[in-house]
Amino acid sequence: MKRYVLDSYALIAYSRGEKGAEKVAEIIDDGLKDKAELYQCVINWGEVYYITLRNFDLKRAELFKDTFARYPITIVEANKGLTLQAAQYKAYHKISYADAFAAALAKMEKAQLVTGDKEFKTLENEIKIVWL
Repeated sequence: MKRYVLDSYALIAYSRGEKGAEKVAEIIDDGLKDKAELYQCVINWGEVYYITLRNFDLKRAELFKDTFARYPITIVEANKGLTLQAAQYKAYHKISYADAFAAALAKMEKAQLVTGDKEFKTLENEIKIVWL
């Protein structure tokens, strides 16, 4: 079974109908059909919420939170092992701290990271990436 980590970039692109939205829709559909396992780190889940809140309002942020809660996406808490891997990625690559958690989760779950964020280019030798 395929395994995917959805970066905040992927879910925002999907929700706004931006470039890559169709690919994310296919991946989510695979999750709904039990053909794929979908994950997101709680750090990136919070990132989607705050970006939506900042760019729109509380009502829209709550709508996105409630809508995505119905999707087959496992939200993974940031434990010590995940946080240490994220810290290493942050220390040695030019990526945001939140992005480091998405990458660390992909490595931990042996999953493909779904993103269009070019910051992840430096991690292509570390993790598999589905580019949007």
